[in-house]
Amino acid sequence: MEYTVRKLGQLAGISTRTLRYYDEVGLLKPARTNTSGYRIYGQAEVDLLQQILFYRELGLGLEQIKQIMQDPSFNKATALKEHREQLLDRRRQLDALIRNVEQSIEHAEGRLKMTDKQKFEGFKQKMIDENEKKYGKEIREKYGDDTVNESNAKLSNMTQEQFDEVTQLAEKIKTTLAEAFHTGDPAGELAQETADLHKRWLSYYWKTYTKEAHAGLAQMYVDDERFTAYYDAEQPGTAAFLRDAIHIYTGSNQP
Repeated sequence: MEYTVRKLGQLAGISTRTLRYYDEVGLLKPARTNTSGYRIYGQAEVDLLQQILFYRELGLGLEQIKQIMQDPSFNKATALKEHREQLLDRRRQLDALIRNVEQSIEHAEGRLKMTDKQKFEGFKQKMIDENEKKYGKEIREKYGDDTVNESNAKLSNMTQEQFDEVTQLAEKIKTTLAEAFHTGDPAGELAQETADLHKRWLSYYWKTYTKEAHAGLAQMYVDDERFTAYYDAEQPGTAAFLRDAIHIYTGSNQP
């Protein structure tokens, strides 16, 4: 079956303006243009639009979607399976938060006694799931399943006081790192304070701290573009600066 822009927009629940923009940026081209100048979409374009909307639902930007879908290795069936797993992860997160809200309602009405730990379980599980989705594969390959599972368990079992402390510590690392970066000296006092704060932050998650593991993680901040993007969001070069500071702090000989 074939569709005009208007009919495809109605079918998918999006505007004709959006479809025209997808055409302009080369994300979704029509199958052909008829003699009247109307864009005509066929079954292949319908399927591609479904994929695009799946990716949009998962929060990906148009340029990122375009790169994925135009990669020669792109496989529709594989992509759909990945969509399913990510949506299941999201559902598990929502289910955990819904359970937490329901328990909180019962607690407020006097029908259930919640511990302080239980009040925040849904939020901590959401953090675990998001980290697993973003970095799980690489972290597990580098440190092993047991280490990652132990780290997740430590986060899950944190008291609210500990959770607040580690959250505040993460913010302090960010602030101190920004100040240290402007000194340009990874061996300087501020940079080494940042490395020490980073060690204290890791100790909330790791069962056992080692200098070697700390230095290895710092190197991953540079080697993995997702970590680099996080640290370089405000100032390019920050991830490499943090890596250098941690390598000095740990006495690492890594490059």
